[in-house]
Amino acid sequence: MAVYERTKDFISAPFSASIITERQRAGWQMISIEWRRELPASEMPSEVNSDQIPYGLRISDDCKRLEVDPYENAVMLQMMDLLVQDFSYARIVSDLNERGLRMRNGAPWDRVSVFQMMPRLIEAGPRLFADDRWRELQKHSSPGDPGNRY
Repeated sequence: MAVYERTKDFISAPFSASIITERQRAGWQMISIEWRRELPASEMPSEVNSDQIPYGLRISDDCKRLEVDPYENAVMLQMMDLLVQDFSYARIVSDLNERGLRMRNGAPWDRVSVFQMMPRLIEAGPRLFADDRWRELQKHSSPGDPGNRY
């Protein structure tokens, strides 16, 4: 069975056919070429799919960056608080829906949706834990009784 070595050449200067010739002489075979270009303004995407924007963030008013979405951030804080209290997914779903908190698409939360939020909560955790509202939540939080904090 043959064993192959692979490498990539990153081109930072104008391309020269001598690169291909050098590699071929050394026994390399070209297996792919990757191309990229800067999109002209006329081809720029006109809208961003909301699935591409992480939950808890939104496009800023100047459309140049992402910023914290206060509503979604509050939902994430609530989820994190309930997870820290070791609530089940079913109880988290019930709590979110009873408070009238909805997913980005306006639908009520379900167990699968809360489960799918786990990677995002892990990613945003350091920012959430540094939030003054998180510290305030923890002062008034008692296990088993999430209370009405929002």
